[in-house]
Parts: sequence; C-alpha cells; structure tokens
Amino acid sequence: MGIEYLHAMVRVRDIEESKKFYCDLLGLKERRRIDNEKGRFTLVFLCPPDQDDGRADVELTYNWDGDDALPDDSRHFGHLAYKVDDIYETCQKLMDAGVTINRPPRDGHMAFVRSPDNISVELLQKGDAKAPQEPWASMENTGHW
Repeated sequence: MGIEYLHAMVRVRDIEESKKFYCDLLGLKERRRIDNEKGRFTLVFLCPPDQDDGRADVELTYNWDGDDALPDDSRHFGHLAYKVDDIYETCQKLMDAGVTINRPPRDGHMAFVRSPDNISVELLQKGDAKAPQEPWASMENTGHW
C-alpha cells in the first residue's frame, strides 16, 4: 500500500487577512482556488514559490456563511513548518507587521508565530543555525505555540 502527501488544511475566518499573512509576510503564493457555490465555500491552495507542483500545499478553507466551529485557540491543529532563508529577517518582517513572535529564534534556528486564525507556524533556518543575535537572543516567549 502506498501513500502520498496531498496538503494540510486550515480553516480561516477571513481569506484576505489569511492571504496577507501566508503570502505577503511568509512568501507563499496562491497556486489555485476553488469557489464552490453549492457548498458555499472557497478553497485556496498556497505553496512556496519553488514548490508549485502541489507537493507542499496549504489549503485555506473559507466557509462563506461563517464558521462557528473554529475555536479561539487552534493549538489542537499542531503546526505548519517552513524553512526560511534568513530567520532573523523573516521574524523582523513579521514583527514589524504586528505578528507576535511566540517563540523567538534565540538559537538562530527555530521560531514559532501564529496566523490570524491562531494556527501555529514553525519557522526553521535553512542550513546551519545563525549565530545568536539581539534582540532575539534575550527575547522571552510570548503566549504558547
């Protein structure tokens, strides 16, 4: 029996706000979109720019009539994880945009942030860890991830 990874799905309250986070801040791109009038939902498939063959998709699911089933804290979901070229630069960009860095990259290797829908997103430095630097090295955790 074989198995093939398809995608991770996260439910979102505001598709444009979520796209700002995933696309504008993290750098993913919209690969395809499905608007289902009968089911009254939209699916938006996002991927890293160099992985647009469907092997690394995140599916944003937006229910047109709202989604009361979304909890206030989606910690139960687990997390999404992405490698980034420069963890400090990425975290600074996110922080400048008002995103809380829940677990700062004190070690130059790993950080955690939250999407607008409280999805935990792990960021990992590509290659070797960067040398610890301020303000990250002494920054405390905020909330949980």
